[in-house]
Amino acid sequence: MDCPRWLPLESNPEFVNCLGMKPTWQFGDVYGLDPELLSMVPRPVCAVLLLFPVTEKYETFKQEEEEKLKGQPQEVSPGVYFIKQTIGNACGTIGLIHAVANNQAHLEFETDSALKKFLEQTSKMTPEERATFLEKDEAPSLDEKVNLHFIAFVNVGGQLYELDGRKPFPIVHGKTSEDTFLEDAVEVCKIFMARDPQEVRFTIIALSKDSY
Repeated sequence: MDCPRWLPLESNPEFVNCLGMKPTWQFGDVYGLDPELLSMVPRPVCAVLLLFPVTEKYETFKQEEEEKLKGQPQEVSPGVYFIKQTIGNACGTIGLIHAVANNQAHLEFETDSALKKFLEQTSKMTPEERATFLEKDEAPSLDEKVNLHFIAFVNVGGQLYELDGRKPFPIVHGKTSEDTFLEDAVEVCKIFMARDPQEVRFTIIALSKDSY
């Protein structure tokens, strides 16, 4: 099987292998938000990805949030890896980079991993420089041209961060821990859903330690 260097985010057993990540951690769908369904997700979880529709309501909220945070800057850990999204349909790729880059201590990579190489080459860059570097990368973008967007939630230094390449900076959502991370991230996902109660196009994916 010929693997492109970037893949669309989907629950595919070959997915992490093609990225050069060893399959000790796997992406899997979260089937519901109630405690019983969340308990079925293998633990620990080191990243949560949310796929959601970009609606007028969301764009209005995004603009208001940005203006508010510019006036009240957050304290963002220098340990957070953040990349801006400048490629039109690459939000799946950006979400994946955010999930993996902020969990390198947990994840294992093959020696020839293109993703690991990209992270090493961009580790000291600014979010804008990383975006430019990704633009020059010859990786094919397999993200579909749909009005949906991927963002990542990660735990860095005990803080829950929302990482969205369309925003100017990471968003801090308060304290979290390895034990409560999935539930904490899901609480933020619920806010996204409540903002657009008529929408059903929400998908949550967890990056979990393989339990097999």
